[in-house]
Amino acid sequence: VYRGSVKDFQGFDANQDAEALYNAMKGFGSDKEAILDLITSRSNKQRVEICQAYKSLYGKDLIADLKYELTGKFERLIVSLMRPPAYGDAKEIKDAISGVGTDEKCLIEILASRTNREIHDLVAAYKDAYGRDLEADIVGDTSGHFKKMLVVLLQGAREEDDVVSEDLVEQDAKDLLEAGELKWGTDEAQFIYILGRRSRQHLRLVFDEYLKIAGKPIERSIRGELSGDFEKLMLAVVKCIRSTAEYFAERLYKAMKGLGTRDNTLIRIMVSRSEIDMLDIREVFRTKYEKSLYNMIKEDTSGEYKKALLKLCGGDDDAAGEFFPEAAQVAYRMWELSAVKVELRGTVQPAGDFNDDGDAQVLRKAMKGLGTDEGAIIEVVTKRSNAQRQQILKAYKAHYGRDLMADLKSELSGSLAKLILGLMLTPAHHPFSTAYHKSLEDDLSSDTSGHFKRILVSLALGNRDEGPENLTQAHEDAKKLADVSSNDSSDSLETRFLSILCTRSYPHLRRVFQEFIKMTNHDVEHAIKKRMSGDVRDAFVAIGQAFCSDSPLQGAGTDERTLTRIMISRSEIDLYNIRGEFIDLFDKSLHHMIEKDTSGDYRKALLALCGGED
Repeated sequence: VYRGSVKDFQGFDANQDAEALYNAMKGFGSDKEAILDLITSRSNKQRVEICQAYKSLYGKDLIADLKYELTGKFERLIVSLMRPPAYGDAKEIKDAISGVGTDEKCLIEILASRTNREIHDLVAAYKDAYGRDLEADIVGDTSGHFKKMLVVLLQGAREEDDVVSEDLVEQDAKDLLEAGELKWGTDEAQFIYILGRRSRQHLRLVFDEYLKIAGKPIERSIRGELSGDFEKLMLAVVKCIRSTAEYFAERLYKAMKGLGTRDNTLIRIMVSRSEIDMLDIREVFRTKYEKSLYNMIKEDTSGEYKKALLKLCGGDDDAAGEFFPEAAQVAYRMWELSAVKVELRGTVQPAGDFNDDGDAQVLRKAMKGLGTDEGAIIEVVTKRSNAQRQQILKAYKAHYGRDLMADLKSELSGSLAKLILGLMLTPAHHPFSTAYHKSLEDDLSSDTSGHFKRILVSLALGNRDEGPENLTQAHEDAKKLADVSSNDSSDSLETRFLSILCTRSYPHLRRVFQEFIKMTNHDVEHAIKKRMSGDVRDAFVAIGQAFCSDSPLQGAGTDERTLTRIMISRSEIDLYNIRGEFIDLFDKSLHHMIEKDTSGDYRKALLALCGGED
């Protein structure tokens, strides 16, 4: 099925189009609207024919005339559209390695994403256009393992057999593990050989097998074992193997997010994918970033340049409510990965050779006299398990007849005080009424209302099923969530979501969400955001997510309350796993973000809990 946004123009006449373009550029000024309307509504093959017709009719080079008449980003976009794809790639690579410095990101994007046929056409086009050998030019401009992998990709020799050997899948996964995680140092040649040569279908199964035996996705191992441009190239290869559309959606988002726009990247992708998979990229973009590609282009660009890009985009998914199969595959893949059994690991372990009396003495000394030794307090409290901290509390009371919590509260202040005191508290294993002489259910009921109150009370009762998934029931549950036609007030949308999301086991909910995607081609979170509002929407979205996709460290300022709560509550459960997910989501380590966004002793304590730099 054709997934491009630009198609052959019906009733195409090359001579007529050539004449229209000539008239649009004749005389004083040029009719940019006419130029962009015509060129963005013709396929690349038809544009090539227009160039030939223009030369025959007027004895002039159409691309040269367009360069003369147009300027800036709009000119770059229109001229890029006039080149055949292979020659477009050749021009991009020539620009990337010419002059001072190298645009490694451009090399990575093109060579990691193209098929064997596209690579062969690129090599031939480069030779034809510049009279030079592409491999020799890249070898002369790059180095190390990065160069070696680029050369492998330039051969266009990736296996294309869809018949996969299970034994070879297991062997390749094992070889990758032994070449990285299980080896002192890294055998980069093994990564290059397997990721550069095996077929896409084979590698997808290798990645699944690797997750099973390593307990982490291959991307996380690549980040830990490789570095620099070589690491970025290998990650791009893995992303393209998993989903080329998702890779380009991410590249487009990064090209437009934040201050300024990376126009070269934006132009290159919009031109090169407009006749391949732009519809898939659009839908992955809409699902992943909760806004349409069309709207992001609209907000981030201007003038004729914007109009031309929007024409290439081919439609607004926010307005049309369209959903395409690629998005369902990506979302389904994410839920599949979340269902794999991965060992949960905290970053704080019980201290060996633990001595509660000795720790009590260290803490007393740190708070006695003028001033406070915050470093000593941090060293003890963050390096002991919660059970050990409770023993220290008792030892402190026995030795000094004093309340350690009260002394800490008196000596510390601000964010550090909240973090250290939080670490000293016992996890909430006891009923709410034991600590506060109140019923949590009563307090929630008095402070909230409507469906939001019902959700919170249901969760507070702790009546979630803990059994395995039930496929038949999951299918029925998904049908209930997807049904928007029910007019029965006793079976409202919110009631149906509450009865399923607040009571079913987590393994079962994963299966429900998978079934929902199959039925609707979009995920549950998208449906919640589209059909609900306010606190009810936010509560259901939070339940639907394994972890919030937003970081308390993102944006203006730091949400220290959230940051402190999560770092304390997950430090002995799964903070190590969270670190891995964090770097996958944000391309930055949790350690790096804490270091950048916090300061002083509060930062030292958080970094100690974080447990390492990824």
